[in-house]
Amino acid sequence: MGQKTIGLFTLITLVVGNMLGAGVFTTSGFALGDLGSPGWVMLAWFMGGLLALCGALSYGALARLMPQSGGEYFFLSRAVHPLAGFIAGWISLWAGFTAAIAFAAITFEAYLLPQSLADALPRNSLATTAIVLAALAHGLQLRYGAVFQNSAVVLKLALITGFILFALWSASSGEWAGVEAWTGSEKTPLSLPAFATALMWISFSYSGFNASVYVASEVADARQLVPKAMIYGTAATTVVYLFLNAIFVFAPAPQDIIQQEDVAALAAQALAGETLAAVMRGIIAIALLTSISAMVMVGPRVYAQMAADGLMPAVLNFRGSVPTTAIIAQSLLAVIVVWMTDLRELLSYLGFTLGLSTAVTVASLFLLVRRQGTGNVRLPGYPWAPLVYISCTLLFATLAATINPREMIAALLTIASALVMYILFGRRHQRIRPPASQGIAG
Repeated sequence: MGQKTIGLFTLITLVVGNMLGAGVFTTSGFALGDLGSPGWVMLAWFMGGLLALCGALSYGALARLMPQSGGEYFFLSRAVHPLAGFIAGWISLWAGFTAAIAFAAITFEAYLLPQSLADALPRNSLATTAIVLAALAHGLQLRYGAVFQNSAVVLKLALITGFILFALWSASSGEWAGVEAWTGSEKTPLSLPAFATALMWISFSYSGFNASVYVASEVADARQLVPKAMIYGTAATTVVYLFLNAIFVFAPAPQDIIQQEDVAALAAQALAGETLAAVMRGIIAIALLTSISAMVMVGPRVYAQMAADGLMPAVLNFRGSVPTTAIIAQSLLAVIVVWMTDLRELLSYLGFTLGLSTAVTVASLFLLVRRQGTGNVRLPGYPWAPLVYISCTLLFATLAATINPREMIAALLTIASALVMYILFGRRHQRIRPPASQGIAG
């Protein structure tokens, strides 16, 4: 297992790096087309932030009770059953990281490569390059990857803050086209199923709130630092999201951004022409690169923990300070997905599947507390935060499934494939003690 060398600042940058990625720069154009009003879009982003904070409090409680790496896999395998943990780990492999990395990489290429050069390079070449660079940064030594991640996230936040300040300044000196258009338009009634679908998409943008739990074993004071990092990182990212999306849906004319995937660049173009749009594309490219980097860093820690428990091949475990083979395998899978799918398909699948996985993980907190108690460990937000997170996530997932059941079917197929793999491989090799015999990890 890795050395305990990760501090609070790196943990926060992991959370911000995971969250502030492809979703925020692509979602609102789709959401605006389905909801028909920027007000409903902003409400969805606000509610997504509140849910993410409830989720961060809930995962913080789990991290205080079980401060070890592995995320959903570790929590469910210890609190419920090894099979439940294996399913969560399998979802992390395909949806949580492989598909999410591919989504960020595809968006990275879409923003970085101007349309005039789109035919000059083979399709998906820049997306593949971004994944390979992240694998090289994190596959050698932990300190190199941490320095790269921290520096890139600081640069990303500085550039995004500059864009927000410029946009606010431009609003004070003239009317935004979107504000003028929406002010005179007829109010669109809220469709709950459409709102639920939009929230499912938006939940993907917030899904990185739990990033710090994946490296908890490499943190000296994980019980204190991991929950703090999730709260600080989630709160900061929520504020950034609200500012950014207000600019995205109100600055340009509605017809320019509805159902468009590059809504951020279109908003920048509406503010200051093609020059700012080009700058914004560069900012987004950096943001997406840090998101890819963060996921390449934390995802393989899950598979390393599963390998240590006998549920995945031993070669995926740590070798020195990093799980090099797991990082290589993760990156190869992400590259394969990049060449097999498109953005909107990935967005719907990711939001639905990850939402269910995190809701089940948060529910395991109640089992853990009931069986083992909390001892002297304080659990801020318990029990209201997990109750709100679980109920809202399941409600909106159900409503979204009434509009488009394909995401539910894809999630069920992912779970079914996990069951098959557990029966064929995991059940015979797992070395996890039954939950009833375990105490709280120290």
